[in-house]
Amino acid sequence: MADAPLRDGDSGSGSIDLHAHILTDTYREACIAAGHEKPDGTPELPRWSASEALRVMDKVGIDASVLSVSSAGVYYGNVAAAIELCAVVNDEAAAVVRENPDRFGFAASLPLPDMDAAIREARRAFRDLGADAISLHTNYGGLYLGDPAMDRLLEVLNELHAVVVIHPSSPPCWEQVSFGRPRPMMEFLFDTTRAVFNLALNGCLHRYSKIRWVVPHSGGAVQVIADRVDFIARAWARKADDAVDVLGDLKRLHYDVAGMPLPRSLPALLELVSSGQIVYGSDYPFTPAPLVERFASELVDADLAKLRPIRQTLRRNAEKLFPRFSTQ
Repeated sequence: MADAPLRDGDSGSGSIDLHAHILTDTYREACIAAGHEKPDGTPELPRWSASEALRVMDKVGIDASVLSVSSAGVYYGNVAAAIELCAVVNDEAAAVVRENPDRFGFAASLPLPDMDAAIREARRAFRDLGADAISLHTNYGGLYLGDPAMDRLLEVLNELHAVVVIHPSSPPCWEQVSFGRPRPMMEFLFDTTRAVFNLALNGCLHRYSKIRWVVPHSGGAVQVIADRVDFIARAWARKADDAVDVLGDLKRLHYDVAGMPLPRSLPALLELVSSGQIVYGSDYPFTPAPLVERFASELVDADLAKLRPIRQTLRRNAEKLFPRFSTQ
């Protein structure tokens, strides 16, 4: 515990992980049955247990993890099956949280693209299951976040003041653009970027401003092209009132550091947003435990003046989103 890289030596507090995944036996079997034993072209579907997750958390210095379902989600082409699997997955995640309420939270999955079912499940997750957040993927069979068809759901999530954690998924054209490579290598980052800008350019981040968004993987490529997108959106707006404040909207989002935030991605992101928008994410177990520990050590050792003191900053930012984990 003393050597855990994310544990603050002065306060003894650790980080709160906003990008951690749950794979119960039920969910894992459903993925395999649907042909996702190697999801998104990855080598394998990892195994997960609460006990092993807690062991890794203790070793790295993570006090609490908000669990969510990764790609390929719960929709495999059959709406009725997705609704059923989604309810089971959320029930099982809630049960894990009840066993260890101080160590786990969960972001509920939704059975999109069925909008009515998704709204019902979102309300049930908060009302009956005590969900901490909602997990939304970048796209559902080509239906992207920010599409007008999703406005009714965003209205409900805005009404609920929901925290929404975004997770990338394969784009609908992955066969043509991934060149046979695993989609998490590049396409996950591009799809995150595509979804975030679609939310911004369609005005969703402004209209539904009570939703607290958490963008994965240090923003993907958002920070690299943000100025270009903002400039063209303003320059090509039909009238001044039509222009959206892309940069202003992006600055209000939160961004997790799952994956490889260093040496380039996170420093670039900190040129766009303040340190108050950065939260910790491990991506465990899709990022194996040894790499979780390595990336955490590199993060706290990095020369990031804008993020100092890094352990306390990451903790404080997450507590603002999830005050039930606050140590104050």
